[in-house]
Amino acid sequence: MSWQRANIQAAVNFLREQMKGDADARVKVVYEGLLEVLEPARRTARVQREAAETAKASVPVAVARERRRRVERRGHSDRRLVNFGPPAGLERRRAAHRRRGRS
Repeated sequence: MSWQRANIQAAVNFLREQMKGDADARVKVVYEGLLEVLEPARRTARVQREAAETAKASVPVAVARERRRRVERRGHSDRRLVNFGPPAGLERRRAAHRRRGRS
């Protein structure tokens, strides 16, 4: 066991004793941080848990967005699906002016 690991373990034991009496929030945060240094898998699990909670919290926004998209989508009564034929009335442009750029 290296001297760094032994010192961290001693600090963890001291903080554990401090938490038995009056559990200060800062003491608990430092204690958990030192445990994460000793056990990196603990940190990985915490980060994954926080990411899952964040993803779960963002789901209702996505559901509302999807509901809104359904309303905004065009249905089968889309005007592009119905053939009305050529426009009624006279053609306003002459054959010579039908192309852009010509006068």
